[in-house]
Amino acid sequence: MNFGDFIPISLFICIAYAIKVCVDARVRHRMIGAGGSEELVNSIMRDEEQRRRHASLRWGIVLLAVGAGFGLIQWFGWQEVTPGMVAVLAGATGLGNLVFFVIARRLG
Repeated sequence: MNFGDFIPISLFICIAYAIKVCVDARVRHRMIGAGGSEELVNSIMRDEEQRRRHASLRWGIVLLAVGAGFGLIQWFGWQEVTPGMVAVLAGATGLGNLVFFVIARRLG
């Protein structure tokens, strides 16, 4: 595998993330500067913080499930990419999302 291919990909991801952060900060700045009610601004900020926490929880659960899927693939000794291997990974991803949904419903 040529690791030199990852440099342009990671550069693109970093630039896209930097643009997202700048746009979010600008929206927050305009929202505060627009003279909206303090209660509205606090509510929006609180919801944004909760969305960030839920996003972290979702990624954590999904990545754990995908890791378990890779563990199953290793345990079964599969060496080639087969439809069964793809199904295990897709099923693990779906299961991780469903577990997140259940946990998010209980938290919220």
